[in-house]
This record gives sequence, C-alpha cells and structure tokens, in this order.
Amino acid sequence: MTEPDELRPEAVLIGYARVSLVEQDFEAQVNRLNQLGVDPARIYTDYGFSGEAMTRDGLARALGACRPGDTLVVPSIDRLASNALGVVDIVKDLGERRVLLNVDGDLYDPLDPMAAMFYRMLTAVAEAESGWNSLRTREAMARPGVREKLQGRRPRLSPAQDAELAAQFTDPKVDVLAIAAQFGMSRSSVYRVRDRHRKRESATPIVEST
Repeated sequence: MTEPDELRPEAVLIGYARVSLVEQDFEAQVNRLNQLGVDPARIYTDYGFSGEAMTRDGLARALGACRPGDTLVVPSIDRLASNALGVVDIVKDLGERRVLLNVDGDLYDPLDPMAAMFYRMLTAVAEAESGWNSLRTREAMARPGVREKLQGRRPRLSPAQDAELAAQFTDPKVDVLAIAAQFGMSRSSVYRVRDRHRKRESATPIVEST
C-alpha cells in the first residue's frame, strides 16, 4: 500500500512493468525497476496484455499515481505501448502533468530540451505510423474482394436477367449447367437467382381489371 498524498515524500518513483507472453521474463523487469530505485510497493504491473491494448488496469493505476515532480520508471519504452502513437499519448500526458519519465536509467524531463527533442522524434514516428496505417487501409479497400466484403455483394444480374433465367425453368428439360455457363455463375447461384425471382413474383400484388 502507498501512503496518502499528504504523507508521502515530495517526489517519488513510480514503476511499471508489463508482459504479454509467458516466455517474457516478468521478474527481470521488476528486478530492473528495483535496481533503478523503485520501491516494490510502488510498482504497478500488467500480465497477459499486449502493448496494443491501451486500456490496462496496471498502467492506469501507475499513471494515476504520478503527481507533478514524480518519475514514471519503465524498463523499456515498449512496456508503455508497442506502437509510437500509444507512446506519444502517454509521454504527452506525463509532460503536461510535469511528470518525469525514466526509461531504463535514461531520464526525460519535460522541461529539458533533449526531452523535447525526444518527444518530437516520437511524434514524427507516430505520424509516419498513422500514415502507413492509412495507406494500408486504402490499398486494402482498393481490392475488389475487400470492397465487396465491407459494402456487401451486389447482385450479379439485373431484374430483367433474373426473369430471363427463371423463365428457362418452365422447360421440364432445363439444362442448369448450360444456364450457369450462359450467365457465368455456379449451379447453386442459378438456383438462388431462380428462387429469388419466384419469391419476388409471389410477393407482387395482382391487380384485377374492372
């Protein structure tokens, strides 16, 4: 347990560790935080969370425990987030609250010019990362299969073609394979078009002449 704000020292070290895989050494991270001077009672942890997940209880509590003048200590920058956008958001929040960041012994003070350069570099990487993500999304959307999946498949035949196809089933000796070849579709698609047309026809109200 940590002491109340009014009883704690003016500035403290807050540690954070995270592992997402069983193979990762959780104890090594905690030991490194201890070596950097973090009190074990002030180390917050997340186990089984990837760096992509920004909603983490341990991270939220670690950030919430930081007060102006405190230092957030992490064994490596990727413990905060696995992408530059996530890291930038956290670093920006710390800077605005006058909280220092210690990454494996390297201290970043929000008022220090070197820290400002570090933040600008992170921002540039985050912007590039965002641009790459947008580019990949546009490239994926350009593929016909992806567009159909997102927008829904459009009917391959017009209503008139549906009617033409369905009309061929009035012949008892109808050749389904020939129809499939004619309209460029599979046998199952032929039957679906026929059934769709019949359903549409049965739903059409009959208007009697007077």
